[in-house]
Amino acid sequence: MPQSMAILTFFVIGLALTACSPAQDTAVKESTISSMSSTSAEGYSDVVQGKVLQFPQDHLAHNDFKIEWWYLTANLTTTTGEDIGVQWTQFRIGLRPQTSTITLKENDWITNQLYMAHAAVTTKSEHLIAEKWSRGHPQLAGVEPQPFEVHLQNWQWLSQSEQLLPATLTVAGEQFKYQLQLSSQQPLQLQGEQGYSSKSADKSVASYYYSQPFIDVTGEITRHGVTEQVTGKAWLDREWSSQFLTKAQQGWDWFSLRLDDDSTLMMFRLRGQDDTDHFYSGRRMFADGSGRNINSQNNPGDISMEPTQWQQTALGKHPIAWHLRIDSEGIDVTTDALNPNSDMLVSTSYWEGPITISGSHKGKGYMELTGYR
Repeated sequence: MPQSMAILTFFVIGLALTACSPAQDTAVKESTISSMSSTSAEGYSDVVQGKVLQFPQDHLAHNDFKIEWWYLTANLTTTTGEDIGVQWTQFRIGLRPQTSTITLKENDWITNQLYMAHAAVTTKSEHLIAEKWSRGHPQLAGVEPQPFEVHLQNWQWLSQSEQLLPATLTVAGEQFKYQLQLSSQQPLQLQGEQGYSSKSADKSVASYYYSQPFIDVTGEITRHGVTEQVTGKAWLDREWSSQFLTKAQQGWDWFSLRLDDDSTLMMFRLRGQDDTDHFYSGRRMFADGSGRNINSQNNPGDISMEPTQWQQTALGKHPIAWHLRIDSEGIDVTTDALNPNSDMLVSTSYWEGPITISGSHKGKGYMELTGYR
């Protein structure tokens, strides 16, 4: 829930950017960052309840919406038994509505779209991060249909067909690089109401949201010049919207959990002004494609998310351990961060890292925290 989930209030841009040359990339980035506090969605498409998501078309970019992302997290193990987390997220950010009167044919470098990508490798002892930016341009960054490809320069998700999987994910930063082979035999999961994911009790804000939480991973990771083979499980989230949060919401706490009964659980809390204003939602998912939505609006008190340990990080004070309970699902677990210092110190900063799960269920997963200071 990208930044992830990451983030959303910062990505909503009202920037009237015109022509850019390759030499102006730094200026584009700085202008965009300075405009990220805007929450106007005027001129962009709305998320409409009842829309039927279509595949493979909806794997591609939705340029009429303001923000979207392709977001993968993976809980992996090296051949020596070390736990290691991997994150990759590519964002597309609309710089102006598609209805803009600017004619893109005037200059090959004029674009309506900006792309940003984040990557991280996390172990118990270190958290390595990298970031890239680019204007949307076939030679620089974008999304292609056949075969399906999401790329930003040399960072690339490359499928073998028009479908998401099987695919190879390749990322190379200054401190690390990885190449992962991704495959799945399980159906996609539509979050919320058949892909319509409400973000507030009154449904004034929402996203289109689907996941593939059952991805098998093999590959290699290189850190500090040493390459190791890895295996494990990954989770892909896809979301797009023109406004994700209400003006009163401060940020969110998002979890992707892989439980020891072979089910998966996505749950999040959007934080309001006080404890009575939080919005909760989730979905329990199974490998056969079935699942059950969990919504505190329909069953008040069913979801409980309580921090149990806080830590001061470079970004602020963060809840790094939690007690999570869903009564209707018989889930009562605690989570611990593999590395409490998993700040994503990038242009739009947030906390993101792998976690372990214990209690009524055991397992591994990922946690994302935004809006803390």
